[in-house]
Parts: sequence; structure tokens; C-alpha cells
Amino acid sequence: MFKNRVDAGRRLAEKLAKYRGQDAVVLALPRGGVVTGREIAQALGLPLDIAVVRKIGHPLSPEYAIGAVDDTGAIILNDAETESVSQAWLSDEIEREKKEAVRRVKAYRGDRPPVTISGRIALIVDDGIATGLTVRLAVRSLRAQNPARIVVAVPVASAEAVESLRKEADEIITLEPPEEFLGAVGSHYLEFAQVEDAEVKKLLSEV
Repeated sequence: MFKNRVDAGRRLAEKLAKYRGQDAVVLALPRGGVVTGREIAQALGLPLDIAVVRKIGHPLSPEYAIGAVDDTGAIILNDAETESVSQAWLSDEIEREKKEAVRRVKAYRGDRPPVTISGRIALIVDDGIATGLTVRLAVRSLRAQNPARIVVAVPVASAEAVESLRKEADEIITLEPPEEFLGAVGSHYLEFAQVEDAEVKKLLSEV
């Protein structure tokens, strides 16, 4: 159990200590992942950037991801789930979330260019992983930028997500055993408040 995302980030930084001084970059998934990622970037003296991926939630249970889309329009879908929903709704939802991803990239990064990934170690950080779809898409999108290595580092993740990520990331680091996942990321935190845009922008400007 973690006190909050800051606590989780500090503890995760200890497990990532071998990357201090390496040619690595922390890529955090907004919004919550930026709080965790900022602690890691600060502790290890690494640059911090964002990997913006939007979850496509099930129409009857929005917190449950059935797909993900990034700001370029790249998507990943759980075919078994998406076949059972309205395809017109799905198409509209993908477009809506893509636009939100584009908005977030502009809002959070501003005029700063993205950090160069090619040839570097990419540390993908979030505050936790449930289905794994958003992080898997982040891995695929970043792989296209030719990093030397992709490491997924999270405080907590489901066993299902870890298994699916093994095929795509070079290394996966979690603090709590995946087999002890409680069904929701927030269940592993004493404090799990919503993170707002203003806080994300502030944290990114401080590193």
C-alpha cells in the first residue's frame, strides 16, 4: 500500500537506481503518472517527458479499458470487448479521445520539443496498470522511435497486464506482486485524488 503517488514514485526510484547516470529519459503517462514520474526523474537526475495515451473505456463501465489511442491516432483494441459494442460509438470515442490526447500534448508540453528517445533508455512510468492497454500502446509508439531499451516501471500492475507487456517491453518493474493486484489501481493507495492539468504542467516545468 502506498501513501500517495509521490510516495510510490520515491520507492520506485530506489528500484530504478541502476539507471542513475545512464543515458535514459523518464516518460510519464498523464495525468497521475506524471506525479510518480517526476519523483523518479528528480531522484535519478533524468529528463522527464510525457507519453500521452488515452484510454477508451467500455460504454457501460468507463473505467474499464477496451482500447487506447494516442495523439497520432495509433490505436490498440481488446477485440473481444470491442466487437460487442456499437461500432459507430467506438469510432466516435476513438476520435474524441485522440483529440483529447492532442490537447494534452499541447497543454502539457507547450513550446518545448519532445525529448529525444532514439538510442536512449526509455523508462515508461505510470501510477499503476490495470488492463495494460494504454501502456502497451505507449510502448509500441515509443518503440518506433528506436530507443536502446524500454523499461516499464510502475508501483502496481495486474498479472494480466504484466504478462501482456512481457512480449513488448524489455523490462518490467513493479513494487507490489502482480498476483496481489486488488482489481483497481486506486485500491493500492491511501490517497488517490484526481490530478489536474495545472499540476501536470507545474511538475513538468520543475524538472
